Formats: sequence, C-alpha cells, structure tokens
Amino acid sequence: MKNKILPAALGAIALAMLGACTQPSEANAQNLTAAMNAYLARRGDLCLGKDKWPIDVPAREVGTRARNAVQMPVLEHVGLVTATTANVEASGDTPATTVTRYMLTDEGKKYFIAHEMPGQDAHSDFCAAHLTLDKVVGWEAQKDSKDPSEVVVTYTYKIEAAPWTGDADV
Repeated sequence: MKNKILPAALGAIALAMLGACTQPSEANAQNLTAAMNAYLARRGDLCLGKDKWPIDVPAREVGTRARNAVQMPVLEHVGLVTATTANVEASGDTPATTVTRYMLTDEGKKYFIAHEMPGQDAHSDFCAAHLTLDKVVGWEAQKDSKDPSEVVVTYTYKIEAAPWTGDADV
C-alpha cells in the first residue's frame, strides 16, 4: 500500500520534550518538526487493541459479529494467526465452554509491537500501520494550559500500512 498524506491532525506537544527549547516563544518549525518526529517514532503506531494473546472466541460470539469473531478469521486468512479448538474450564460465574483459540504465527509476531512509555510499564499491541511526519503546518501556544511550555501542533502525516492490509478481505 502506498503512503498517503492524511488530513491535518492536532497534537499537544510539551516543548520540554524537545530539549532544544523550553518556552513557547522558542517554538519554530525546526524544533517542532524534531519533536513531532521523535513523538511519532515512539507513539506513531496504529494498533488494533489486541494486547493479550492467545485470543479466545467463544462460539456464542460468532453469530453476534463480535469484534474478535469478525477480525480473527481475517487475520488467519492472511497468515498472521492460527486457530485451534480449545476447551475452557468453568471459572466463577463463567461456565465451561469450547472456544476457537487464536495464536500469533511467526509472521504475526512481527506486528506485535512493544511500546515503551516513560514512567509506565511496557505495553505491547498488534499494529497495522505506522505514522511518520509529513510536515508541521502550524502551532499555537496553549493559553489555558497548566504547563506554559505546551503548544498545539497542527501537522500532516504519512501512513505506512503493513503489507497484509492490502489484502481485499482485510
């Protein structure tokens, strides 16, 4: 899939993250471009909210078009997961049931990305694309912010979609 420039997006950036400047008056296209490139390098992945594997899909969900019941067979079709049948024992109020258990394949593991967040535990998720900066369009100091070094940045970005997203079923 070719990279596409999407409409401008808004993002708040603390200029303290820049290191190069510490006041909104020091905000300029060069500093904000560096900050946005750093931000998107760390946080620019578009993920599916699938952070715990294996994923079990009970038979009762298949007919309801629940998210995993719809998405997992498509990911299996493109070779990112494999499916097996498993029996899950009763637990608390949940009765024993049969599920389709989806596991990441070696190819699927390439898209299960760990994200390091300052001051937080690492978080992994299954991701389908990554954003990179196209250009900073503009910025404005936040007058109502508790942090005087915060600005709102308007920017456009490119999206690099994973190759498997080009499959018509996806």
